[in-house]
Amino acid sequence: MSAAKVIKQADQPGNKRVWIYPKLIKGKLYKYRSLVSYLLLIPLFAGPFIKLNGEQLFLFDILERKFVVFGVVFMPQDFYLFVLATLSFIVFIVLFTSVFGRVWCGWACPQTIFMEMVFRKIEYWIEGDAKKQKELDAAPLSASKFVKKASKHVIFALISFLIANIFLAYFIGSDALLKIITEPVGLHLVGFAAIVVFTAAFYLVFTKVRELVCTVICPYGRLQEVLIDRKTLVVAYDYTRGEPRGHINKHSEAPTGDCVDCNLCVDVCPTGIDIRQGTQMECINCTACIDACDMVMEKTHRPLRLIGFKSEEGVAESKPHSIGKRIYAYAAILAVLFGTLTFLLITRSDISATILRAGGTLYQMRDDGTVSNLYNAELINKTTAPIRFSLVMPDNNTKIQYINKPGIINKGESAKLTFFLIRPQHAVKEYKSRITLEIAAGGRTISSVKTTFIAPPN
Repeated sequence: MSAAKVIKQADQPGNKRVWIYPKLIKGKLYKYRSLVSYLLLIPLFAGPFIKLNGEQLFLFDILERKFVVFGVVFMPQDFYLFVLATLSFIVFIVLFTSVFGRVWCGWACPQTIFMEMVFRKIEYWIEGDAKKQKELDAAPLSASKFVKKASKHVIFALISFLIANIFLAYFIGSDALLKIITEPVGLHLVGFAAIVVFTAAFYLVFTKVRELVCTVICPYGRLQEVLIDRKTLVVAYDYTRGEPRGHINKHSEAPTGDCVDCNLCVDVCPTGIDIRQGTQMECINCTACIDACDMVMEKTHRPLRLIGFKSEEGVAESKPHSIGKRIYAYAAILAVLFGTLTFLLITRSDISATILRAGGTLYQMRDDGTVSNLYNAELINKTTAPIRFSLVMPDNNTKIQYINKPGIINKGESAKLTFFLIRPQHAVKEYKSRITLEIAAGGRTISSVKTTFIAPPN
């Protein structure tokens, strides 16, 4: 019975979960995966502590409504950019999955990287290979077993604690995290509690839940079923070449395919499936089965890649890989979204300004023959440095009279102004007219905003 069938049976009510002990084979693709994981882990851990333009490289502070991407600060007023970026990301995921299947899961997903390239390696180092781990779990408690299990779980807890701190730093900032670590616990009870909760969550995920995150919890795996088609490249078994399976037997004259039915592709699978049963939702495209099969093919002097990155169309019809029409459609949509997002980012102003006429007021006629409107304004500095700003009225017939004068806005902060716009009565041509105010800083216009001016026409 295949491991996939065993798992399906274990998922039925009343059945106990079957623990998976994946065999480790350090093939060429495994070495590439290890390298990719290190290249991703380094920036992941260093990200909160790298400063760019005086800001954290990445920050997603939901409570303070402040988001930083590559040192660029985004405020709630930039929500439209967030929506557009989210749409672009979703279309990219659809496009990427339609072409390459679930490669993200096996090569770049943090869950897989931490599980297979950090925690699993520590487990192999302390408890031995898959066979020894299984024997150790089945053995009665002894001093040796206690030391191994305790050592493993202590290390797992420490790594989970480290991951929890890094994870929290992306949401509250590295400076706030350092305060929680260095200052008395009583001053940061909420932050300390968050670290404890995240540590416990990561510890449970990597010690107990494990592959169930990929096969049961993660929605991306479920989406794979509707995103891939017969042209999608996935980790697949070439059944036209491998069947009928059979062990190597020099005395048998029955024809067999290249698959020697060694079951090694099942033994190495971290989710416990049999790739020979076809494309399955549980497959994370980690390529462990490719390394295992290639090793057997090499030893038996047969062509490599009996299991490899293939499309269902390529396997069934022996066709070279081709891209379907819908891929071009997804790519065109993504190009439009990305182009629009890029344009909006380039033209994004450094200051967000909202200027409205004061509520409950109309216009004020003055003795000198002018008419005025009262305005309230709020300006938000979206840069990483303080800005000394001023309001400029391009229309020479309109003057600005401040009730409170503008000054300096610190980074990420806002300033509120109240002022009059004053026009000569003879210059008013219509009751409601549109006017534009410019916001200047450092001798240049950095933003502009439109509002209305009301007055009886001359």
